Amino acid sequence: MKTFDFDKPIDRHHTDSEKWDRYEGREVLPLWVADMDFASPPCVLEALSARVAHGVFGYTSPPAALVEAVVVHLQNDFAWTTDPEWIVWLPGLVCGLNVLCKTTPEIGDEIITFTPIYPPFLSAPPLVDRKLVSVPLVLKDDQWVIDFHSLENAISPQTKMLLLCNPHNPVGRVWSRSELEQLAALATKYDLIIGSDDIHAGLILDEDKKHIPIASLSADIAARSITLLAPSKTYNIAGLGCSFAVISDPTLRRRFLSAKGRIVPHVNLLAYTAAQAAYKDGEPWRQELITYLRGNRDLLEAEISQLPQLKITHVEATYLAWIDARNLGVADPCLFFEQAGVGLSAGKDFGAPGYVRLNFGCRRELLQEAIDRIKTALQRLSGE
Repeated sequence: MKTFDFDKPIDRHHTDSEKWDRYEGREVLPLWVADMDFASPPCVLEALSARVAHGVFGYTSPPAALVEAVVVHLQNDFAWTTDPEWIVWLPGLVCGLNVLCKTTPEIGDEIITFTPIYPPFLSAPPLVDRKLVSVPLVLKDDQWVIDFHSLENAISPQTKMLLLCNPHNPVGRVWSRSELEQLAALATKYDLIIGSDDIHAGLILDEDKKHIPIASLSADIAARSITLLAPSKTYNIAGLGCSFAVISDPTLRRRFLSAKGRIVPHVNLLAYTAAQAAYKDGEPWRQELITYLRGNRDLLEAEISQLPQLKITHVEATYLAWIDARNLGVADPCLFFEQAGVGLSAGKDFGAPGYVRLNFGCRRELLQEAIDRIKTALQRLSGE
């Protein structure tokens, strides 16, 4: 029996929504930036309402109940035993990416990652005077995989950090234990810090897959790892700004805190409130959300796979689809679809021109309308 209605229309116009305001005044469906169009869980809304009713919004420490809820969540969901002292709170995951890049020892150190990748991975190293080294993922048997040979060849004596996205944005992979163990072995061999963005860990769509934080592989791997997590994607509370780093090694944690300094602001009290409610009471909502997103994913993959001009790989996790539009024969696929009334993210921003990313975290009716517009645009392009 369904308890939550993900088909309910919610008008986000005139709400200062970054997602919807991009195309204000135009007939374009926004399926670009990674926030969902669903209302957050009722438990979150109720907790926020109660906190607002209290009426005082002063400086706030991380609630002990939130810390406990996070530790329980990591244990229950990922079999990852953590300590409250390992948690460093942050007002957003992107700022966390920039902070962790500063934990490498020296200016000019190399930081290696995989493309295509969430754009802040590409911008964070140079913003803190580190050198970005990118290694392309490869498509093998219709699945994006890591080219370990190319990865090892790209590591130099100046390489000090491996940046991982797990689950991967935008290709939607859930890295397997074997893949993570190979990455961990290379990190150990070359003495690399591992910075892992696990923000989509709560959105595993394939029932035969399970998220494995790389830091949970062993105490030794945890000692060289900084894992970034947040409730923002899973519970659609990105606008509140609450994330955290899990760092078991005291020396690495001190370096992270030093890099964070007093430049990074505190998490605000409403963000703490929402996060606590989500982790403590949001599981029934999350389970129904995953079922709904899985249905959206299946619809999208079935429809796009019928279009010869486009190629889509299976989305194991997240609500983001990575679509190869290079066979369209247009200079800018993102602009082409925007002119057809569908707003997507441009692959070039992820280091892969010719691709587009589609956010299917929306009502199924809206997703179907977007698919229909895509099909109509392709028919016109081919002169049918």
